[in-house]
Amino acid sequence: MNKPLQGIRIIDFTHVQAGPACTQMLAWFGADVIKVERPGSGDVTRSQLRDIPDVDALYFTMLNSNKKSLTLDTKTQAGKEVLEKLIKVSDVMVENFGPGALDRMGFSWERIQELNPKMILASVKGFSDGHHYEDLKVYENVAQCAGGAASTTGWWDGPPTVSSAALGDSNTGMHLAIGILTAYIGRQQTGKGQKVAVSMQDAVLNLCRVKMRDQLRLDRLGYLEEYPQYPHGTFSDVVPRGGNAGGGGQPGWVLKCKGWETDPNAYIYFTVQGHAWEPICDAIGKPEWKTDPNYTTAKARQPHIMDIFGTIEEWLKDKTKYEAVDILRKFDIPCAPVLSMKELLNDESLRKSGSIVEVPHKTRGSYFTVGSPIKFSDLKPEVTASPLLGENTDEVLSSLGYNGDQIKALHSDKVV
Repeated sequence: MNKPLQGIRIIDFTHVQAGPACTQMLAWFGADVIKVERPGSGDVTRSQLRDIPDVDALYFTMLNSNKKSLTLDTKTQAGKEVLEKLIKVSDVMVENFGPGALDRMGFSWERIQELNPKMILASVKGFSDGHHYEDLKVYENVAQCAGGAASTTGWWDGPPTVSSAALGDSNTGMHLAIGILTAYIGRQQTGKGQKVAVSMQDAVLNLCRVKMRDQLRLDRLGYLEEYPQYPHGTFSDVVPRGGNAGGGGQPGWVLKCKGWETDPNAYIYFTVQGHAWEPICDAIGKPEWKTDPNYTTAKARQPHIMDIFGTIEEWLKDKTKYEAVDILRKFDIPCAPVLSMKELLNDESLRKSGSIVEVPHKTRGSYFTVGSPIKFSDLKPEVTASPLLGENTDEVLSSLGYNGDQIKALHSDKVV
């Protein structure tokens, strides 16, 4: 199968999650991604949170499939020469070093342009260039706090809360992948490469735009009628935390189902969508609500919304989350079971669609991982195993014109 990004060579100088998530997705779609790693140790996630001794951790394997691994000591002159040759024949370099690290290596943007004027240099940053925090080291939860997600997540009487979804890391990587492909298309038009950067703060903020919307509304109105604090509570001058409220104008809440006492995920998310109000009344056996003026409009329902959810929860108490959803879906009511990681891992629909895939690995054996979330009519991305440390070093060096003796010398000198 011809893959759309086949023929694009990417130098992957990233580590941990944001950058590797970006380059992995591009590799799924056909790009030749060469992961440059430190000899002897490689990406730090190879050894983090191991479940099998002396085997690459799942943290690494799940973010570096479909890539090649080149070990290279860029502090040596011979290592710099290898990297120069690689830059000359590549299309994209992706990095998430600290500020100034590439310059200190001797590969400033100006030097990269000298070697390859068509090169696209893509960077993951904590904060944008020129930001007053640009020198801060940023990780996932730091980005969620700096980007506005934490301040608007959690319960109104509790502290800011971070999400388990990788809003700072993988989300930034997805934004950067879009930037790289945009720059590549631009290069086809102009013949020139360019720098592309995404800061983790900006990527989180982009996903929080509805909360920025709410701040602007709050500034004007002094209240937010779709939040649980309305109309009985009070508002300050900042967007509050809303618990499990929908946040999009459609009230929603997480509700207990049968078995919640022993199963921490025996819940569904239930949305009281305006056009579905009458079907909701029919589904839960409350036909009188359809004509009761206290319930007929969203504005009328809001003062009673928690009581409404309480009644729905009472209806749910003898139904499992799956039984409840099977009933409610017949009424076209927006809802879903709260699914655990274990349930998702074993979901037959996700396995059939390729969203969860089984991958054979040379040292750990077969394992399950997340596949491409993007589906195509004429492309089915194949997920292959992540490379062992330095597995493709000789292959890459040969492609750059090094002969067998030269490769042996680089190994002997511990350059690779």
